[in-house]
Amino acid sequence: MAKLRVGLLFGGRSVEHEVSLASATSILSALDPTRYDVALIGVNHDGRWYLAPPTLPDEVIRSREEVALPAAPGERRLVSTRGAGLGPIGDLDVVFPVIHGRGGEDGSLQGLLELADLPYVGSGVLGSALQMDKEVSKRLLRAAGLPVVPWVSVRAFELAADVAAVVERIENALAYPLFVKPANLGSSVGTSQVEAAEALVPALREASRYDTKLLVERSVDAREIEVAVLGNDTLEASVPGEIVTGHDFYDYEAKYIDADTQLLVPAPLPEEQRQLTRNLALRAARALESEGLARVDFLLDRHSGELFISELNSIPGFTEGSMYPRLWEASGLAYPALLDRLIELALARHRMRSELETLFRTGAR
Repeated sequence: MAKLRVGLLFGGRSVEHEVSLASATSILSALDPTRYDVALIGVNHDGRWYLAPPTLPDEVIRSREEVALPAAPGERRLVSTRGAGLGPIGDLDVVFPVIHGRGGEDGSLQGLLELADLPYVGSGVLGSALQMDKEVSKRLLRAAGLPVVPWVSVRAFELAADVAAVVERIENALAYPLFVKPANLGSSVGTSQVEAAEALVPALREASRYDTKLLVERSVDAREIEVAVLGNDTLEASVPGEIVTGHDFYDYEAKYIDADTQLLVPAPLPEEQRQLTRNLALRAARALESEGLARVDFLLDRHSGELFISELNSIPGFTEGSMYPRLWEASGLAYPALLDRLIELALARHRMRSELETLFRTGAR
């Protein structure tokens, strides 16, 4: 049986570039070399694509072969930007994107892969865009009858035009303490916990460095619970896990630097609460058009026991120590088998969509 040619796409232009490198390195080491040939495609901070190993820094990547993916169906082949032929190394059967943040999980990359008619791991254009935008996702989750923390949306132009009016609108809707975050970003970059009024405007300005739409949420003294979701039409939910950190909240340092952060898998929850989180995770994934994979993050109020859906991540962190693969490991699906399953789901979705009619024929059955 011929090996599948997998394009492992990593890096990107977002502030989560380095997180993506770690995810790609881990995936590369776990993909079965008897089943897959891997084309390593690094995207540097300028957004240019290069054939390179994921452990190399961008200055080394730039000295390698720069490539592009034509946005047209047919060849499924990377091409050299210098016009030189790449031969078999440029051929791709499926793409495994692990580019986090803007340009990777917001639907734009997925749109390119759709135009190129290439199977790819993860949600499609719509699902990726919905899950990336925390404010739009909250609206859809609330419309689906799912529990979300009260919030206010702020546009950067509103902040620039009349900061006092923005502050008044927030304070009329929500009580301190608050969280302020960019609406379209991950890894808690640009996120601030605001305990009192004097810290609100600096937090809004900090978040506006990263996005033109900001989210202000009521702060909840909560446990951080996460559930992994897997599947296309039929979705499965993992056991829930819990993040325990000594930080005020699960910020960038707690996620990637602080060795004292603990991932408890499975989460120490009563069975009834475990089932509730899994059911809510499946409903949330369906509401936001998830395909392939998603990680659903919850806030469990320490005082009331109320459970809120915080957000969904369509391309979660993917090192072996990351929560998504650890949750599936605890649910009986080992890391290499999880990667196999994700590639199978990508190919199955592409086959199904390839069977759809693209020409209208009167009277066709």
